[in-house]
Amino acid sequence: MKAWQDYISQHGDRFVEELSELLRIPSISTDTAHKQDVQRCAELVKQYLEQAGAGKVQIFPTAGHPVVYAEKHVSDQLPTVLVYGHYDVQPADPLSLWHHDPFDPIIRDGRIYARGASDDKGQFFMHVKALEIMTRTQTLPVNLKFIIEGEEEIGSKHLTTFVQEHSDMLKCDVVLVSDTALISLQQPSIDVGVRGLAYVQVEVTGPDHDLHSGVYGGAVPNPATILCQMIAQLHDADHRVHIPGFYDDVEEIPAEERALLAKAPFDPEQFKRETGVRDFWGEKGYTVRERIGIRPTLEINGIWSGYTGEGAKTVLPSKAYAKISCRLVPHQDHQQITQLLGDHLKKIAPSCVQVEVKPLHGGDPYVLPISHPAYRAAARAMQATLGKEPVPVRGGGSIPITSVFLKTLGVHTVFLGFGLDDDCLHAPNEKFDLANFFKGIETIPYFHRFFAEENLKS
Repeated sequence: MKAWQDYISQHGDRFVEELSELLRIPSISTDTAHKQDVQRCAELVKQYLEQAGAGKVQIFPTAGHPVVYAEKHVSDQLPTVLVYGHYDVQPADPLSLWHHDPFDPIIRDGRIYARGASDDKGQFFMHVKALEIMTRTQTLPVNLKFIIEGEEEIGSKHLTTFVQEHSDMLKCDVVLVSDTALISLQQPSIDVGVRGLAYVQVEVTGPDHDLHSGVYGGAVPNPATILCQMIAQLHDADHRVHIPGFYDDVEEIPAEERALLAKAPFDPEQFKRETGVRDFWGEKGYTVRERIGIRPTLEINGIWSGYTGEGAKTVLPSKAYAKISCRLVPHQDHQQITQLLGDHLKKIAPSCVQVEVKPLHGGDPYVLPISHPAYRAAARAMQATLGKEPVPVRGGGSIPITSVFLKTLGVHTVFLGFGLDDDCLHAPNEKFDLANFFKGIETIPYFHRFFAEENLKS
């Protein structure tokens, strides 16, 4: 719609500056030293929602970080869309690998670089600006609600309780999320599913204190060695997860759907360049895209023990640790997988060590049927602004709250992501292409228009 494009052209520079203000706040939810920064970011989100035209905006405290809620009611006769996003970000470590201060955004080659640029400040902010455009041009075709949280990067620890306690306030017809990627603006795609997550920390204890490796080595169990041996048993020769019961509830995707998902273009050499690997690795019998979309996985996210400082220290450590995450697919339950993993690690550990497995966070997988009116509206919106029908794909990441929305509110979530796979999420030099930022702002109003139409049809 020309009025929307004109508004973006006239106010685009301001949109980027306002986004930059959000990015300057180090709202790192996992670090208690940044608690006040997280609060400050919530207050700025509230301010921008008010300026965009939301009729009601409120910050709700939780047992952790606050939730920002907003709504714009147009008519009882119109459907209601609930926009979900998060304003918290991952830590910026390692700082030495950033080309600049991660919380001092810079624009280079048409991209904005900063922690949170794509995940998720830049993407949820597209919805705030879309609201502004629709209210200023008086073209808002739905009732809108917003729930922007501050704990997504630590597993949305208190959001499930918030949603359950405020289910009447959050009542809607669909949830809209931009916290995913598309293949490109030239080949649009829509994530129709995200994987679940089971995340644990393992502690293996040998002696009750560090020992001299010369005096005691060879006679005392080294927890670092034993932990490595345990981890090596978690995959078989075909790179399948080697835990009894792990695959019992895995949904096998029909051949027809696998063929549909395979329509998404994939350049193996480009993938290798982006990741810096020489060759692929993964479960036998599945393509690269299937391994990161429709299959469950187990990954070691961190492992440490003993002396890791400069130079030598001949120590036999008392303890060894690992962080392990499992990505899950329908119909795996994250609590059940967490239990299976913990029990298996204790079973395969030798009697000479003690093993403690501490669950950190998790969530269940989620899939949107492509027959859903919200998917059709999203596909029509992308067709309208990008000139090409998007292909459905399944994302490898996790957004645990989506399964909570379905269970508690009884509504599906549609993903309208405009990030790219090379945005360096959770890594140094995170970025968001400004072309994607503006195209997202332009596309979102079309989604609302088409969802209102699809809702009337159904």
